[in-house]
Amino acid sequence: MDEQATGIILRTYPLTESSLIVHWITRELGRTATVARGALRPKSIFRGKIDLFHKCEFLFARSRRSELHTLKEVELLESYPALRSDIQCLQRAVYAAALIEQTTETDTPLPELFELLKGYIQAISRQQAAVAVFAFELKLLETLGMRPDPAAIKTTAGVKRLIEVLLSADWSTVQTLRLSSPQFQELRQFLHGFLLYHLEKIPRSRSKALEDAEAVAQRKTG
Repeated sequence: MDEQATGIILRTYPLTESSLIVHWITRELGRTATVARGALRPKSIFRGKIDLFHKCEFLFARSRRSELHTLKEVELLESYPALRSDIQCLQRAVYAAALIEQTTETDTPLPELFELLKGYIQAISRQQAAVAVFAFELKLLETLGMRPDPAAIKTTAGVKRLIEVLLSADWSTVQTLRLSSPQFQELRQFLHGFLLYHLEKIPRSRSKALEDAEAVAQRKTG
């Protein structure tokens, strides 16, 4: 029996000359993988619908032998065009996807993570603010049960307050926040250490996600 889900594409790669493996984070299933047979053919029913971070509704047939299910139909809901035209925006989305893949297991429903990634992509598509990366990290940690306790961490009072705000704020509020260069550096270093301690490793894409923002913060200070 076919199943339906709503998901955001985290990653794709070729399976054969004509088929793709598509990794999703979904509202209903958590992280899952499908094979889109014939997706690379010119007249494929999937043409124009399968790309990084596309939000889609899709129909699939569950495999009884593996975790790779068969994709049957896709309806594109949102393509997030800013990710196609702004490399910094794309790098921030790639980092978020890498964190989700590192911290979740397949076919484990976590609707909060789907909503978190959707809100984050919408936020970075509207405005290039590095604080959104920090907000995503903190909200992900909270969802996974590893919420930092500002009262127990060694940072300045201003950064402790900033952490509290980022944990509780919605994305529209996050976009209004502006960090000074010292705040940016302190929060970046704290979260690097916190993530490394709890996750044991950090995706290499983090440095790219924060690269331009660090330069901007340094210019403002100078």
